Amino acid sequence: MTTESPGAPAAEVTREALHVRRIEFQGFRRSDGLFEVEGHLTDQKPHDFTPPSGLRVVPANDFIHDIGLRVVFDLDMVVHAVTTFVRAYPYRECPGGGASLQALVGLRIGAGWSGEVRKRLPAGETCAHLREILIPLATAAIQAVNPLRAHLLLDATDANGKPRKIDSCYAYGASRELVLQHWPAFHRPAKG
Repeated sequence: MTTESPGAPAAEVTREALHVRRIEFQGFRRSDGLFEVEGHLTDQKPHDFTPPSGLRVVPANDFIHDIGLRVVFDLDMVVHAVTTFVRAYPYRECPGGGASLQALVGLRIGAGWSGEVRKRLPAGETCAHLREILIPLATAAIQAVNPLRAHLLLDATDANGKPRKIDSCYAYGASRELVLQHWPAFHRPAKG
């Protein structure tokens, strides 16, 4: 946060647009009983752009990247299929960077997802942008099906019987109202 001292004039600052990146996720329930999350990434520049290969020029405001992926999973959050789409890209080799994503089939979306994605998809074998989409895709997938899994999430416990939801985020911190409401035996009053 920036603050100004009282009476000091506001500094005149101008900005020049250099780049726009958009990442969007959508979750779907499929007619076959499975679920799908689509992640989509676009990059644009407000000026002509020549990729380092120098083989072509991307005109101002055209997509440098227009890529994405679809991950199909079940209610247990196990990945059944992964498909990619590459509509705009800066290098001739880019469309081949999605083949390695098949290594995610069988993986469970949840704790440890980011580490497994990095381990299973080596940087030199995977499109960096598709890999980048996959990290936040996990939370989009969880958000998509959470209402259908709410009872499972609230009832899940660890080996010691402590509900897994406790301390999973700020709202479910052990000292918060939600823990007192759902699991009073595990509530811990805030310190100080």
